[in-house]
Amino acid sequence: MTEQLLQQRTIQRGDGASHTTMCTGVRSAEHTAMHASTSAATHTSPRVQLRTASHGSANAAANAAANAAANPAANPASNPASNPRLRRARTTIWLILFLVGGIGLAYNALVRPHGMAEVYVERSEKTFVEADIAAPIGAPPGEKASTKWLASDSPALQDGSAIAMAGAAHTLTINETVGVPPRAARERIAAGDSNVSLSIVDTLGVWIAAFFTLAIFSFLWRDNPIYKFAESILVGVSAAYWMTLGYWATLVPNLFAKIAPETIKGWAMPALDVQPADQTTQFLLALVPLILGFMLLMRLSPKGGWISVWPLAFIIGTTAGLKFVAFIEGDLMAQAANTITPLVALNDTGSMQFGESLGNLVLFVGVLAVLTYFFFSVEHKGRLGTMVGKVSRLGIWYLMITFGAAFGLTVMGRITLLSQRLEFLFGDWLWIIDPANIR
Repeated sequence: MTEQLLQQRTIQRGDGASHTTMCTGVRSAEHTAMHASTSAATHTSPRVQLRTASHGSANAAANAAANAAANPAANPASNPASNPRLRRARTTIWLILFLVGGIGLAYNALVRPHGMAEVYVERSEKTFVEADIAAPIGAPPGEKASTKWLASDSPALQDGSAIAMAGAAHTLTINETVGVPPRAARERIAAGDSNVSLSIVDTLGVWIAAFFTLAIFSFLWRDNPIYKFAESILVGVSAAYWMTLGYWATLVPNLFAKIAPETIKGWAMPALDVQPADQTTQFLLALVPLILGFMLLMRLSPKGGWISVWPLAFIIGTTAGLKFVAFIEGDLMAQAANTITPLVALNDTGSMQFGESLGNLVLFVGVLAVLTYFFFSVEHKGRLGTMVGKVSRLGIWYLMITFGAAFGLTVMGRITLLSQRLEFLFGDWLWIIDPANIR
């Protein structure tokens, strides 16, 4: 009845009001349908309502289980950080392990006859002399004799090819220490040998290394301040070590020794071979990396950072070119040459070697299959495409075996590092492992 009245008003008012009246009718129809559905849901039988509620509860339980499995941290029952019982149990287990380890460590250090973690050294003196070495036979006419520091018992001094300089300024004596096995060291000390003694510094180094090893292993318990301390020390010491190594192994011999060879020889490198004829050329060549190095340091300047772009581009371009040539010669060409092998391997008598021939066949098939896998110009349909697809699947098997072997090699490398640390703890530190009976 309402729709009929609205339609009659539309006819009387014209086209402009027709759109509004029709929309009103549609809204009235939608409102009627929503009211009917609400009434139907209200008057549903109790059995249907109960079944619907049960179905909703089951869905809610399933969703909660899925969320708990996807996010274990949100589940208090399986998260030790939020479950007091699990946290106490884990703390108790680790406390027991620490107590047992401390008791064993005390027994090993105090009760055992020979103790643990002791390093013995033998001190000796070694003399070096500065000697003149004559130019080799067949050398260019401009090449002169050079000077080097040689050990006093060097064969070059004995056969006359080097002549030692006279004077105390050309003689250098240093103290050298050599490690001695603990059992032999104790026997020599008991016999009165004063050259063998316990090295406090080296012994302390073993204990420090054991402490940091156990500190890193403590991460198996949880993230703790001891682990963070050891991690920070490791990063800092590693950075300082590589910086020192770069200074003495790169800057001093390759830069400073070419700019001021006489100064470096008298200060840091007594065995430096100085050639006066090449000093000017070496000095000019050393200025290039020196200038590039100072330009790189301009990165630290707020306004001069653009200067460091030029040496950086030079270094990247030069390194890329050298690495590219090395890769072509060492990897690509070497692999291509190793792939070109006869399918049938013969020995010196002309008979076939089955094992080597089988290996060459596997290599040949593998190379073709892997190259076919990366060939995307043929669709895997039809007779030719089906054959290409089968060969590609064989290439996938080759790739997966290769990746698996590489991953296994990586895992074995990490296991080797772990075994070395365990060998250090039980051998050099605790003296529990002693297969050679030297402790």
